[in-house]
Amino acid sequence: MLSDDELLRYSRQILLKQIDVDGQLRLRQGRVLIVGMGGLGSPVALYLAAAGVGELHLADFDTVDLTNLQRQIAHDTASIGQAKVDSAMARLAAINPQITLVPHRQALDADSLAAAVSGVDLVLDCSDNFTTREAVNAACVAAGKPLVSGAAIRLEGQLSVFDPRNAASPCYHCLYGHGSEAELTCSEAGVVGPLVGLVGSLQALEALKLLAGFGEPLVGRLLLIDALGTRFRELRVKRDPACGVCGDAQ
Repeated sequence: MLSDDELLRYSRQILLKQIDVDGQLRLRQGRVLIVGMGGLGSPVALYLAAAGVGELHLADFDTVDLTNLQRQIAHDTASIGQAKVDSAMARLAAINPQITLVPHRQALDADSLAAAVSGVDLVLDCSDNFTTREAVNAACVAAGKPLVSGAAIRLEGQLSVFDPRNAASPCYHCLYGHGSEAELTCSEAGVVGPLVGLVGSLQALEALKLLAGFGEPLVGRLLLIDALGTRFRELRVKRDPACGVCGDAQ
């Protein structure tokens, strides 16, 4: 049952027939891993905390830098020099003291990543490099956990959901292969702040849909965002039977 305080705090969500009290209870029972507490992870964490997702695992080994503050809205000037996980935890606890926050302050290796993924219901990849994205995807496929993947650079963003519980769902590797280690990061190519806010907010929305069980998740679809022209485009993405991560031979 929800307490009177919870009924009031989440009343605007509960009013939605797609969520209602049952959906809010599912959110409270939800356990989520957010990989990266930067431009994408900030809005993801803020919205999931505010929505009442019961347990948030925050993974990031970096510290807050002045250059982060243009887009990483979980942090502020007083946070400069702090671990991003600690800065974010203070902000999230202030927003919603009813949720549980679990820190992962060190870089996740294969074993710790596998353990972190196995301990949650859902993973959100908010990292900024292919190596991490590939590792997170492989861990999610191995554990059978859905993955909400987002990316943004310059004035372009993209978003998709990969769900190994769905036999027709592709995984990240089906779509991108091994990627490119030469891929630029935001610190090298630049990015406009509201774009990562938009992509991160959409990631949070997909996570709420998956946890509460409403709507149509972005499985088998890749959403492309052109911030310069304010245009959205959707591409269908199929599972690759020969994929080296989720393929039939695995």
